[in-house]
Amino acid sequence: MTQIEEREAEQAQRAPNPDKTGRDPSRPDLSGEDPNAAFARLFDEHARPLRGYLAGRVGVHAADDLVAETFLVAMRRRTAYDPSQAPIRGWLYGIATNLARTHLRQEIRGYRATARAHSLHEAGTTQAHDGLVAERVDAQRHTRRLADALAGLSEPDREVLLLTSWAGLEPVEVAAALGVPASTVRSRLHRVRQRLQALLVETPHDQEDRDV
Repeated sequence: MTQIEEREAEQAQRAPNPDKTGRDPSRPDLSGEDPNAAFARLFDEHARPLRGYLAGRVGVHAADDLVAETFLVAMRRRTAYDPSQAPIRGWLYGIATNLARTHLRQEIRGYRATARAHSLHEAGTTQAHDGLVAERVDAQRHTRRLADALAGLSEPDREVLLLTSWAGLEPVEVAAALGVPASTVRSRLHRVRQRLQALLVETPHDQEDRDV
């Protein structure tokens, strides 16, 4: 079995089974059923993972408000959702991502503050040969680099990465969330992963630090 065939089989296993009416529950017809009942089901299924995704971006306190706002916006715009185009999950995460953009400045400041904090802590660490201290310094350096890298990404690249890595969306769902082709999502994700890998690879300077 080729890698493509394995991927298709994997996606088929994850695909939801039709309900008793023969409809795909991941693609509800929001314009054709009782909106209150439909959104009660959507909330039960998607509110918790949405909260986890938003909490990672804007903090736990703001996440609860944004989850509620996501479903309010979705309710108002329910006729705009076309079940033939994409599963509902990507559409909901698109709304949540748009709302999270209002917190973009706080998000970037948070990444940079984390980077500065770990940089200062690392600078204040006394030289020692104890293995535990060395591990902590390595972890601090890694966290600082990751925070720097996230802060330095463009908004489109950061959102593709977070929707894929934090929210667990497939490229097709990310495409629906961001309103771009799936090929664009895959291209951005490949570019971002390469960039992060290059930034997080150990440098000769890091090796020298540990040899001191």
